[in-house]
Amino acid sequence: MKVTAAETLNLPVSERIQLVTEIWDSIAEFPDKIDLTPSTRKLLDKRLAAFRENPNQGSPWQEVKRRIISR
Repeated sequence: MKVTAAETLNLPVSERIQLVTEIWDSIAEFPDKIDLTPSTRKLLDKRLAAFRENPNQGSPWQEVKRRIISR
């Protein structure tokens, strides 16, 4: 079944979030297929360094996801 972007905009927000999550998860399964620009690589390296300096800062993804979906 093929769905257009316009059709997805008619879905409830919670279903669109779920769809985006499923799409992202399918992309994340193959990290070696993701081409990063030098600026994106630099930003990710900076964020990884910040995480390593203070790993307890922030929230786990599952908690963030739960907060987003519950809105």
